[in-house]
Amino acid sequence: MRDSEVRGARGSAAVEFALVLPLLLTLALALLQVGLIAKDQLVVQEAGRAGARQASVSNDDASVREAVNEAAAGLSPSLLTTTVRRGSGRGTPVAVDVEYEAPITVPLVGWLLPGAVRLSTETTMRQEVTP
Repeated sequence: MRDSEVRGARGSAAVEFALVLPLLLTLALALLQVGLIAKDQLVVQEAGRAGARQASVSNDDASVREAVNEAAAGLSPSLLTTTVRRGSGRGTPVAVDVEYEAPITVPLVGWLLPGAVRLSTETTMRQEVTP
């Protein structure tokens, strides 16, 4: 192989790399955003569990919302919605629904994903106190 052919092959490899690099970086950033959404879903599930536990031992819905907000550390409280549904007596189920609108925060992937992803969970426990 002649010297000019080797330089030409190196040049075409650099051009191919320059064409593929933006696609690979966008894919890596999209994967990072999916990981962040998965983390937020785990936090929402834990917040729902904490809220259901509080609802099972307390009749105060405000304390349930406070327990959810405390367990959802790292999430924006303004994007978090908590709903409590109770049965009629001790031993009946109490359900806590937690919803969170997870924003897309990683730059350059907003056009690939929707503006926000709705995450939700429903956790049910038995009431230990009489409503």
